[in-house]
Amino acid sequence: LRMQPDSSGQPSNDGGSKTTASRRPGPDIEAFEALEFDVERFDHEAHVYVAWQYVRSVDLLTAIGRYRNTLIRLTEKLGVPDKYHETITWFYLVAVSEGATGQCRDDWATFRRLNPTLFEREPGAIRRHYSAARLMSPAARQAFVLPDLAG
Repeated sequence: LRMQPDSSGQPSNDGGSKTTASRRPGPDIEAFEALEFDVERFDHEAHVYVAWQYVRSVDLLTAIGRYRNTLIRLTEKLGVPDKYHETITWFYLVAVSEGATGQCRDDWATFRRLNPTLFEREPGAIRRHYSAARLMSPAARQAFVLPDLAG
């Protein structure tokens, strides 16, 4: 568990690689869009957490646009613009949107518990729908492409 203590000596509530029901695993939307968060702690769960916040607050197309624009700015700021991947971004925003219904819409711990495949690293939710060749293609990095596997 990578958690930094706050001034009281208690673990902080500003993100990290693991989470409990009472901690936020990533930045809020404002910090994300301002690029004011610890990028060293912006792991996969933090990406999903930010996506979850977006789909709860705005329509899906707006969420995708704002999320992708911020990720592009972030990769440019970090000097790794080629790291941004359009298909992966779209896939996870749509998957998070589909998972964020009912109880999952308002409670992160419930969302996380009921959508475990979104947090798997290998093969991960996306690899059930995309072959490695398709997902890593230049076309998929630059624009959303449809899946080629029958997930």
